Amino acid sequence: MNKIGKSPLWLLGFFQGFGVILYCSLVALLMANGSRLFGNVPNYFGPFMFLTLFSTSALICTIITLYYPFILFFQKKRPETAIRLVVYTAGWLFFFTLLTLSMIFLSHA
Repeated sequence: MNKIGKSPLWLLGFFQGFGVILYCSLVALLMANGSRLFGNVPNYFGPFMFLTLFSTSALICTIITLYYPFILFFQKKRPETAIRLVVYTAGWLFFFTLLTLSMIFLSHA
């Protein structure tokens, strides 16, 4: 069995949630500096690139969070474990969201 299979589910959920947060942080950094990096974008290409980035990001986040649960569910025939991993990942994402909101709130207090 590989190392991933030996790790506790809460830890796998943590890494999956952290991977999504890290990816979203990098995309946000790109978007925050978009004008400086790319200059003014004509009307059509700005929304087009935003929608393309949004669609790509949805796909990447889905792969980060659901690839291993998919393997657990369909290949290893462990649906309960797959569902628990998705729940752990969602819990960690919720925690990271609350942590980020708390940091924003405290920085403005």
